[in-house]
Amino acid sequence: MGAIRVWRVRIAPSSSRGRTAAGRATGKRRRTDMTDIITITGNIATPPEHKVLPSGIPVTRFRVASGTRKFDRDANRWVDGPTNWYSVSAYRTLADNARNSLQKGERVIVTGRLRLRAWENDGKKGMEAEIDADALGHDLLFGTSTYRRTSTRTPSAQDEPPADGVQEAWALPGASADGEPSWPKADVPTQPAPEAERISELADSAPF
Repeated sequence: MGAIRVWRVRIAPSSSRGRTAAGRATGKRRRTDMTDIITITGNIATPPEHKVLPSGIPVTRFRVASGTRKFDRDANRWVDGPTNWYSVSAYRTLADNARNSLQKGERVIVTGRLRLRAWENDGKKGMEAEIDADALGHDLLFGTSTYRRTSTRTPSAQDEPPADGVQEAWALPGASADGEPSWPKADVPTQPAPEAERISELADSAPF
């Protein structure tokens, strides 16, 4: 669980995408676009936030904590592995359905395009992993879900994420006075499951 597969990497030109206390862009950001689709499983760590961008495109965004467990033969027990954090963005119809279906703490499966955004501000550096979602759903290994169809039309290119991702500042990591990403407290419960399959107990707060 929680593993990702990445093959080819393309480095995009640098762009100014920092934040100030007033919310204006400053500093430097560099985006690395992964050309292959990845799939992760994890827990929604922040309440999904829905917004309609100035371009008219609806987007729902939330953080996912993807943890793993492995068996320690020396200790003869299962131990927690590292937790990876992702910012997930869903657009258009998927954004509307995610808004009405997903809540903080739920276990989900996410498939989409991985983007890595390197930020630098006042000598501080960091990396943000983002996924432009193509598909979202509950992980039925840990619970049940009921499907309700909302549309009969065939998905089209209009349902695809914007070519360069969301350009509005809202879609970048949460603003703080010094330009670093900041996220609300993540409080995700451990899911009940057999020891060999249950997810790792997540930290009380996100890394940012």
